[in-house]
Amino acid sequence: MKRVALLIDNIGLLWTMSAGSEQEDARAFCGREQMRQVGALENAAIAVDGEGRIAAVGKRRTVRDLADAGTMVVDAQGAFACPGFVDPHTHLVHGGSRESELPLRLAGAGYLDILRAGGGIMKTVRDTRASDPAELFAKASASLGRMRSFGVTAVEAKTGYGLELDTERKQLAVANALAKASPNTLVQTALPAHAIPPSRMADRDQYVEDIVRMLPVLHSDGAEFADAFVEDGVFTVAEGRYILQAAKRIGMKLKIHADEMVSCGGAELAAEVGAVSADHLLAASNEGLGQMAQAGVVAVCLPGTSFYLQKRPARARFMIDEAGLAVAVASDYNPGSSPSENFGLTMSLSLLSLGMSPEEVFVAATRNAAAAVDRAGELGVLRPGRLADLVIFDAPNPAYVLTHYGVSHVRSVYVKGQRVYG
Repeated sequence: MKRVALLIDNIGLLWTMSAGSEQEDARAFCGREQMRQVGALENAAIAVDGEGRIAAVGKRRTVRDLADAGTMVVDAQGAFACPGFVDPHTHLVHGGSRESELPLRLAGAGYLDILRAGGGIMKTVRDTRASDPAELFAKASASLGRMRSFGVTAVEAKTGYGLELDTERKQLAVANALAKASPNTLVQTALPAHAIPPSRMADRDQYVEDIVRMLPVLHSDGAEFADAFVEDGVFTVAEGRYILQAAKRIGMKLKIHADEMVSCGGAELAAEVGAVSADHLLAASNEGLGQMAQAGVVAVCLPGTSFYLQKRPARARFMIDEAGLAVAVASDYNPGSSPSENFGLTMSLSLLSLGMSPEEVFVAATRNAAAAVDRAGELGVLRPGRLADLVIFDAPNPAYVLTHYGVSHVRSVYVKGQRVYG
């Protein structure tokens, strides 16, 4: 065993999210029985080696003996702790803001109504195109800092506010710079198929071809995933299939914005193309959700988005209890439909609007969220050999963290064994 550089001692309650074996811990939890397994330990401690990985997790009396005179010891003072949160769906890098849309929303305008009028995504596209990389970096870096303050240690970051190659590449370049400058793990997703510009509606077939031509460049620039917004008024199932299959052929992993507004076959498409995750799913059909479960697609629910848009939330209880899906939760941080980096609020809304239990919420925000960005073998579970990403709370138990909502109960956050907040 490598020398212990850090010992986090006197943890009153630790939810490791571990099922026991390394093989089991490299998979998402599916269905109600599994999603309530949290690997609970009382009177626990965590030993971290000098490379930022966990050396040991267990009872205090066992783990403390691994420390030596040079080990830094942190007293958790009987607090609750868990793995660092993974936010598997964000639009981190963007210009501008869209609070001016609120009066339209209050007057009854829907998301697609605002989009058709030139607002929505297109407003952010204009702002992002007009922003220089330094402005985008500063804005996104501040957002990452806020995310860390709520316990988020890994973040998926999408493009999608360029809709042409130069700005899509600019967003990726900023995200790559953030990955080097920030302690957070960042996962890059290319989303040029986020909207069809009004100027391209007359030649949308050619625009789809343009997107397909962008993908190899964005992949070489560091985009691991490709995503597409398959929705009424955006991209059809046929167009989404064409784009995602092209991405898959060049080695990209797949995500999909599926069935947010209407049931249009997005969940079924996610299963068909072997997507790692399908996200939103407010209107997904029972059949589509069942097919996702059979194909091993993670369902990512975005309760902050349905809350902000005042929509009926995704049917998380059906997904877990009936479909047997692995469910994750994400903030969908973006300027138009979920303008908040408060991941604690995302988790509270998962309890209050999605009807998930505290155990399910924490699994969905850690282990299953890691699976939604294909990091199930590295993040989201506290076990020897994994990255030492964890959160310590000023709270007596997990239920208190979720029910005393709207504020942060995070005392400190560690990424790769280094304290990055608190």
